[in-house]
Amino acid sequence: MSDIALQNDMPVPVAEQRDDMGRLVAVTWQGAAANETTRSDRWLVAVDGSAGSLRAVEMVARMVAVEQGTGVDLVSVQSWLNKEAAETELARRGWAATAQARQALASAGVSWRLMSLMGEEAPEIVRLAETLNSRGIAIGSRGLTAAESVLLGSVAYKVVHLAKSSVLLVR
Repeated sequence: MSDIALQNDMPVPVAEQRDDMGRLVAVTWQGAAANETTRSDRWLVAVDGSAGSLRAVEMVARMVAVEQGTGVDLVSVQSWLNKEAAETELARRGWAATAQARQALASAGVSWRLMSLMGEEAPEIVRLAETLNSRGIAIGSRGLTAAESVLLGSVAYKVVHLAKSSVLLVR
């Protein structure tokens, strides 16, 4: 899908958050089938558009599909952008990176909420899970060894070590 088509299909966010400099740092969308659930009933799934993150979405979708009234919170974390780029790129990148994940959840009949955040991936994912009082964090893993994860800076490895809640690693 082209960037123009993607922008035309992107709905208006339901919420935005700005930092003390006025820079856009968070954008939230609510899925059409979303329903009201307590936040602790929802999984937070980190999505970056990779096959691993899509497998994590599909795993969580299967788990929550059997539970009436539960939903999924998706998070896509983008690297730091300057103030001007954040205005257009934060929402566009988050929406694009989660297209397949949102489709998978819709196909499974699972409600979703999407948050596109700006910052460092692992700390932002863990902070959001704590803020939302999420049931747990699901994240895809590329299957690196422990040494490779340390050397290459695996986001999944960092999330596991930073999180106080349960983390579901999906390969």
